[in-house]
Amino acid sequence: QVQLVESGGGSVQAGGSLRLSCAASGRTSSTYTMGWFRQAPGKERDFVAGISRSGGNTHYADSVKGRFTISRDSAKNTVFLQMSSLKPEDTAVYYCAADAFTIRTPRYWGQGTQVTVSS
Repeated sequence: QVQLVESGGGSVQAGGSLRLSCAASGRTSSTYTMGWFRQAPGKERDFVAGISRSGGNTHYADSVKGRFTISRDSAKNTVFLQMSSLKPEDTAVYYCAADAFTIRTPRYWGQGTQVTVSS
């Protein structure tokens, strides 16, 4: 069992930056692949970024590639999302996620944190 708690959301101007954090707890949390999803009102929850158990492999949605960076600490129990060059279309609730097998279909979710980018 994994518990996830996000922090770092807020409001910024277009072109600004934010860093989201996700603290994971549980005896086997270091064995899970982790990542981030986002959801705007009336739209599907979409994959944003994922990171492997070792932290050596990362994947990004095309819409954020080159602007967002996902990372995790050496203990493999905290994941970050550094967001730069933010655009109004990045506005959404961002969710941390974790899974034992594949981050594309995560079993565990955080409660979400709001990110608002104004033009």
